[in-house]
Amino acid sequence: MKDRIEYIAFILLSYFLRVIGLKLARKFAFFLALLFYNLIPIRKKTVFENLDIAFPEMSFSKKKKIAFQSYYNFCISVVEILLLPYLSKEKVKTLVKTDKVEFLKRKYEEKKGLILISAHFSNWEYIAASVSLQMEIPFNIIVKNQRNRFVNDWLNMARTKWINKVIPLGLSIRNAFNILKNGEILAVVADQRGPEEGLKLKFFGKETSVFTGPAVLSLKTGAPIVFGIPIRLNDFNYIAEIYELDMSNLPDDFNSQVKEICQRMVRFLEEIISKYPEQWLWMHKRWKH
Repeated sequence: MKDRIEYIAFILLSYFLRVIGLKLARKFAFFLALLFYNLIPIRKKTVFENLDIAFPEMSFSKKKKIAFQSYYNFCISVVEILLLPYLSKEKVKTLVKTDKVEFLKRKYEEKKGLILISAHFSNWEYIAASVSLQMEIPFNIIVKNQRNRFVNDWLNMARTKWINKVIPLGLSIRNAFNILKNGEILAVVADQRGPEEGLKLKFFGKETSVFTGPAVLSLKTGAPIVFGIPIRLNDFNYIAEIYELDMSNLPDDFNSQVKEICQRMVRFLEEIISKYPEQWLWMHKRWKH
C-alpha cells in the first residue's frame, strides 16, 4: 500500500510538471530545494559531513552555498527526469551537447566493447538518453533497483523509451561481460561506495571502498573505459566532458592493475567534483566504509 501511495504522488507530480512545462518546472525545482534544505532536511547532516571530508579548509559559508546548490541541482534533475519520457526524440538528442560523438563511434567500431562511466552529477539520466541517440547506438545501462517497485518500473520505462536497455545491478557481472565480448556499449554510474570488504582507496584524502567492476571488465575484455560527465550550464543547457581513461604503464600483476585503474578513476572524479562541487550528489554516505 505504501508503494502505491508513493507512486500516485510521484505520478501526480509528473502530471503537474507536464502541465507547467520544462521551463517552469526548473523554476519550481528551486522551491523544492528550499523545502528539502530548510524544512525537510533529508541527508543534510551527511552532506555537510562529506563536504568536511572533501574540503576541510573550506569556509562554512562556502560549504553552505555548495550544500544548498547540491539540493537545488538534485531537484532540477528530478523534475527533468519526470518530464524525460514526454520529450520528443529530437529534443532528447539535443539535451547534451558534445563534440565527441565521432570519437565514441570510433571506439565502438573497434569491436572491443566500450565501458562508459558516469557519476551522480547534474543529470546523469540525460547524458545516457541523449548521447546514445546522437550516436544511434544503444547503451546497456546497469541500474540499481529502487525500493518502490512502481517507481522503479516507471524509471526503467523512461530509460528504455528510445534505444537504451537496462540491466539490474544484481545480474550485471555475467551480462556485462557478455555485452562487452559482443562489442556493445556498457554504461554505468560508478561513483558511489563499494562493498565494505572491497578495495579501499583514498578519495579526497580519506580511504573508502570503491567498485572494481569496470576495471576488471576492462582488463578481461580489452574494452576501453571512457568517462562521460554531464555539466549543467547556467542556462540549463548541458555539455558533456568526455575523457578516455589512460590504460598505459600498468603494473604487471592483475590485482595491481585493477588497483591502479581504480586509482586513476578516483583521481578523475576528484578533479571533476572539485571543479563543479555543487553538481555532485553529496547526500550519499560515500565514506561509510
